[in-house]
Amino acid sequence: MRRISRKNKMRFFCGFASASSAACPPRMKHFLLSLAVLAVSTPAVFPQGVVAPGATLQKLAGDFAFTEGATCDKSGNVFFVDQPNNRIMEWSADGKLSTFLQPSGYANGMMFDANGNLIACADEHNQLWSIAPDKTVTVLVTNYQGKYMNGPNDVWIAPNGAMYLSDPFYKRTWWDHTTMALTNEEVFYLSPDRKNLVKVTDDLRKPNGITGTPDGKNLIVSDIGARQTWRYDIQPDGSLTNKTLICQLGSDGMTIDAEGNLYLTGRGVTVFDKTGKQIDHIDVPESWSANVCFSGPDRKTLFITASKSLYSIQLRVKGANPAK
Repeated sequence: MRRISRKNKMRFFCGFASASSAACPPRMKHFLLSLAVLAVSTPAVFPQGVVAPGATLQKLAGDFAFTEGATCDKSGNVFFVDQPNNRIMEWSADGKLSTFLQPSGYANGMMFDANGNLIACADEHNQLWSIAPDKTVTVLVTNYQGKYMNGPNDVWIAPNGAMYLSDPFYKRTWWDHTTMALTNEEVFYLSPDRKNLVKVTDDLRKPNGITGTPDGKNLIVSDIGARQTWRYDIQPDGSLTNKTLICQLGSDGMTIDAEGNLYLTGRGVTVFDKTGKQIDHIDVPESWSANVCFSGPDRKTLFITASKSLYSIQLRVKGANPAK
């Protein structure tokens, strides 16, 4: 049975009531209009959702230009970027906000590696950085086959140390170029020894959010330009096979939990199970939710970077990828 959107439900009921007004008794017209209002105003109910019973969204900090790149270290400290202000922020495990690094190369997506280095997509010069605990910066990627990258956007680190990064083109005000050097926007693989950069997709429109399973067997990529999210099998050499559609929804940043549920960002946070069925939606009172990560003592706290603020909410399930 084809599902009707709330907007179309309103059009359907109102149209039906209008078309039937000549023959429809006033009581019936009132009933039909009541159904229309109910169809629009009643929120979706997800009995198998991920939010802990009674939990509500908490605003932790605000007044940023645009937040992104949420990730956490092994101590439970959450790091995120205030990208237009060219800085990486830290929300400590005990709830204190501070600036970790400024300038930050206009960092975007980030993730910690096994050695405690913060791997960051440094958008200023289309690079991938490794930021040591002492804040020393090492450039890991600066171009592909002699051409600068479009703009590394998000990164996921596999258990063996290999990295996958999405490389869409979003023109930045801080760039001195207006067109992309590469012919398309794809996903790249950086070998564990960080010596070989290989393009591992060739049919995406604009890949953005990227994550993977903790066993290193699957990579999940959101093609936000096509409004689709895909799952791939990761081969021993890092290549990708068996491209499988998860859902018809794109995402900025994303993460997964211990049950294999996938958290997509954009208008709030939308949660899908392993089969691609939506099982929850977390409303966020901001124009855009850009990224998410798990932290907290039991890793059941979901942190959300959304436009000008940082939020958190308690879940009933913990995150899948452990802090490095």
